[in-house]
Formats: sequence, C-alpha cells, structure tokens
Amino acid sequence: MTSPSVHRPPAIAAPASPADDPGGTDDADGAGDRQGGAVVASARISMRVGLPRPDRARPAPSACHALGARTGPRGRDNATRSVGGAVLPVDTADVWAAAARLSGVARRTRIVVAPGITGDPGSPVWLKCEHEQHTGSFKLRGAYNRIAAAGPRARARGVVAASAGNHAQGVAFAAARFGAAATIFVPEGANPAKVARTRSLGARVEHVPGGVDAAIRTAAAFAADSGAFLVHPFDDEAVVAGQGTVGLELLEQIPDLSTVITGVGGGGLLCGLAVAIRNQRPDVRVIGVQAAAAPAFAASFHAGSRLTVPPGGGASDTTAGDGRERPPAGTVADGMAVGAPGRLTLALAARLVDDVVTVDEDAFWDGMVVLRRAGHRVEPAGAAGVAALLRMPHLASGPTAVILSGGNLDPAVDRRVAALAAARAG
Repeated sequence: MTSPSVHRPPAIAAPASPADDPGGTDDADGAGDRQGGAVVASARISMRVGLPRPDRARPAPSACHALGARTGPRGRDNATRSVGGAVLPVDTADVWAAAARLSGVARRTRIVVAPGITGDPGSPVWLKCEHEQHTGSFKLRGAYNRIAAAGPRARARGVVAASAGNHAQGVAFAAARFGAAATIFVPEGANPAKVARTRSLGARVEHVPGGVDAAIRTAAAFAADSGAFLVHPFDDEAVVAGQGTVGLELLEQIPDLSTVITGVGGGGLLCGLAVAIRNQRPDVRVIGVQAAAAPAFAASFHAGSRLTVPPGGGASDTTAGDGRERPPAGTVADGMAVGAPGRLTLALAARLVDDVVTVDEDAFWDGMVVLRRAGHRVEPAGAAGVAALLRMPHLASGPTAVILSGGNLDPAVDRRVAALAAARAG
C-alpha cells in the first residue's frame, strides 16, 4: 500500500485578493447571479493534472466497480464535460478553478489512518479530516467558491442562504471576507452551537418553522423579494465545484486510492468528489451514505427519479437508537436531513456515483464513539462513512478514504458521545 503523501498539490494560479474579486464575474448580464440546477449547454475542455504514480498496480476498473447500484464504466471523454454523450453541468476544470479561488483560504486537511477500522478483506482505511477545516466543515469550500465567483454586483445586493448550520457558517465566513451582508435561514431546532458561530461571523440568522427544506424555501422567497444573492447549500454548480476540491486533495494524498465514502444529504459533497475524481481516476468507486431516517437521496438514486421523502418518514422505527424520541430533524444526523435531493446533484450522481447506502441511527452513535476514542470529535453526519463501514465493511475495497465532513456537534450530542466513549473504554 502506498502511504498518503504529504506534499503540496500541483501549483495552481494564485487567486486575487477578495477586493480584486478572485474568479469573480461582473454580473451585469446576470451571469454571476445564475442559480444552481441549470445545465450548461456548452462543452469545455477538461483540465487534466499529472498525479503521482502509485507504487503498485491498481485493480482493473471492472473489479473496482463490482459493488454498487451503478456498475458500468465511468470513464469520461477527456475532451469534453460529457459522460455517455450527456453534457454535464460541472467538470474537473470547474473544480480546479475553485481550487485556485480557495488557495490560501481553505485548509488542505490532513489524512490519517482510521484506527481499528478496516474494509473487507483488510483494505486500509484513511480519514480525510474536513472537521478540522475553517468553520469545522467542508461547507466552507463550496460557499466561498460560489460567493467568490458571483461578482461584486451580486455580492453588493447581500447574500442569503439556508442551512442546518454548517453551510450557514461557510456562507457567513465567505460573506465576511468579501464585506457582504449575509442573512441565513435555519430550522427552528438548529444546532445552537452552529447558530452561535454563524452569528459570531457577522451573519444575521433567522429561525424558520420546519426543517431544512422549509428554510431553503424561505431563503429563496427572501432572495426573490429583496434581490439578495442566494447561495444554495447543494444544488448549485459553483458549490459542487468547491466541494470537489476535497477530491483533488485525496488524489494527491492517497495515490493508490480505490474507494471514497462520504455522507450525503443534498449531494453537494458526494457529487463534487465524483466530478473531481472520475475524469482522472475512473476506476475509483464513489459511495454515499445517508441516514435511513432521512433517505431521500438514496431513495431517489435507486429509483432513478427525484423523490420527496420527509426526514423521519422513511424510518421504520419511531425512536432514536438510544431509546430517546427521534430528534426534530428526523435523525440525529441533522446535516443530512433533507427531504429531496437537488436536481443538479441527482443528475450528476446518476452519471458518476456508484452507490448510495443508508445506515440506522445506532450506527451514527457507534461511529461517533469510535472516532471520539481515536481523538476525533465529529458530528453525526460527519461520522456517516465510519458508521457505514461498521455495518458494511465490504464497502471498503482497496485503499479507502472516508470523509469526516464536519465536527460542529450539538452540545447535548457531544456530552452523550463523550459518556458513551468513556463507558466503552471502561
């Protein structure tokens, strides 16, 4: 096995300062204010970047794709942004452009061995520590890229977003960097620690009755009424491209990478990873993990059409795994409690993602405890990949990366995880 590298990625163009509008588009013609979900009609040349050669031969693509709802080869026409003749709205060039904007802003998060967690049979597992990112989550990448690319006129109108909490912090962080006013709508039961941190970054936070989907609708209506610039939490090309920069780092850090596993809510990170990786390494399997109590993306992926499944409505039980009533979000993993996948992200997943699986509520607690005992304080959605491997070790085939996507724990959840970890240690 090739150990993860610790060198820097290939040199990319340094971004201008926020005042110089890095990668920004003057949106006098509306181009910079385009919202996610619209398919780009024109093809662009995909950027290919030389990667370190692995120390041993990788499995053939057919072997790597033996598992999953989508088992066909994922190779892309390297001259276009299409797969199987279909034009894709986001490609690797977009991800590298996002990497340039994020240079000096987002951390290149570390890769560490996953202690006590192996795949089947004995595949090594690495953890990608996005919970150590600024704002405690990968969400900073997509939010910053979207706001940076929007152009100064869009930002001058103010920024609006909806979030369970992590996207809120990413938007607030980016808006502050560009001197833009930010209004964030969150569900009534949003993690109080995430809300407090969002406000500390200078954003105005408004609570909305209902879940994340209600917050998204409210944010969209506010944007339409006020003219503020909407930064969607996942269904936006620039957001997806920003999240994809995690994938560029993985390809450098684990040269013989075979499988990537990440939690999924609306699909921004999952699809960003797939876009970043597929063009350069079509043999790598990309797998999403969602809560069985909030399975909208998984259900839609397997049905081949966009379904609405309210969080909590897809679960067979009425209580959380520890015997408590199910939380307001429908699952302890509030970061993935989305009632329907994005149109953009579902379309990308259908072309690029191998499988999306679900795990029970107990698995999230088990995953958080395992990670806590290894020194990682990770929130439920951030522990989704580890939770899946504890239930389904066969998901890890060959060197596997699991994304620890966030570490912003609700104080009550944090206390319970600490207690469970202490009890199991004894």
